[in-house]
Amino acid sequence: MGRRRVNPREAKRMMQRMGLSMDAIPDVEQVIIKTSGKEITIEEPEVAIMEVQGQKIFQVAGGKITEKAAERKTIIPEEDARLVADQTGKSLEKARKALEECEGDLAKAILLLQS
Repeated sequence: MGRRRVNPREAKRMMQRMGLSMDAIPDVEQVIIKTSGKEITIEEPEVAIMEVQGQKIFQVAGGKITEKAAERKTIIPEEDARLVADQTGKSLEKARKALEECEGDLAKAILLLQS
């Protein structure tokens, strides 16, 4: 049995009848995917967006891919900042910055501000 090729216009009509629509997004410069551990950047990819029953699906193809580890921002509890400020006589803001620099280590932050 021979296989019949479906022309693009016919395919689009079939997709619309099934509740699907698909369009290319022109001039995409960059797609960034962020996870808890890394950041994936895709430069100049081809991106298509398909809608299936109200759900959007993005298809990303091609492009130059680079990966880097995600930057981890240390959350500084207010009581830690207050303790460091009290111990060093510095402002809360300076205490918080020192704690961020020392990744939350109280002793290191105090030593940093005293030096």
